[in-house]
Amino acid sequence: MTMNQQQALVTGASSGLGKAVSRALAARGLRVLMVARDAARGRAAQDEIVAATGNPAVELLCCDLSSQAQIRDLAAAVRSRVDALHLLINNAGTAFPRHGLTADGVERTLAVNHLAPYLLTRLLLDRLQAGAPARIVNVGTRMNTAMVLDDLNWQRRPYRMMQAYGQAKLGNIHFTRELARRLAGSGVTVNCVFPGVFRSNLGGTDGAQGLFWRAVDRLLGWALKTPEQAAERVLYLLIADATAGLSGAYIGDRMPIKAPAQADDVTANARLWELSAEMVGLPVDTGIHRTVPGS
Repeated sequence: MTMNQQQALVTGASSGLGKAVSRALAARGLRVLMVARDAARGRAAQDEIVAATGNPAVELLCCDLSSQAQIRDLAAAVRSRVDALHLLINNAGTAFPRHGLTADGVERTLAVNHLAPYLLTRLLLDRLQAGAPARIVNVGTRMNTAMVLDDLNWQRRPYRMMQAYGQAKLGNIHFTRELARRLAGSGVTVNCVFPGVFRSNLGGTDGAQGLFWRAVDRLLGWALKTPEQAAERVLYLLIADATAGLSGAYIGDRMPIKAPAQADDVTANARLWELSAEMVGLPVDTGIHRTVPGS
């Protein structure tokens, strides 16, 4: 690492949007920690990015984000590598055709799409504050839905893949809004981005979401954005001067977009935060120090 080199962590970095964002940041000279579930795919993406950008400061960390134990190991690995983190991009996402619980007793879609960024971010907050001004970007989606906060694990309702995915991703906006309030004055900002509809392997080969998007790709692939084009929206929140002080926003193409009504409910934001803390075994308080002007 060179002196004053900024450091970024990107989840879901082996393909698609995460890979495109990782490559763009590496091209700008940042040290990039790429998080991938599959080691072989992760290494291939890492090698490709290093070769394309000439930046050797691209590292791979492997983690199954459905496992809280592995997320804690990931956070420990990051903490051993960096004293300060400047950018955190919570990009990884997936969906499952059938209901299932993780080893932690959490519905799988919720575990990967919401609880993983919640837990990882909270475990790295002190590193982000050490890198302040630092920015967190949560990659969301755009579906008009509401989370059923008393049945997050879908144990009292018929499971529906797309509903479960939409509600878990709505959790990203709730998380963004509540975390922004808790980080006010800390030097760390957090925003949520809808990257638009683009060519994606979301869901992978074992997810019905992947089957859905492959069908969309066959019909409309010619009209869909590339991951590199979608990455421009993420990069706007990560590096643009215009967004340096922005926090708690839900952004599309460089402009705020309307979120589902529940995401604007501060009581619901706080309630999901509390439930999430309980599900991952963390205290409700972030414990982060806030910088008070004049102190």
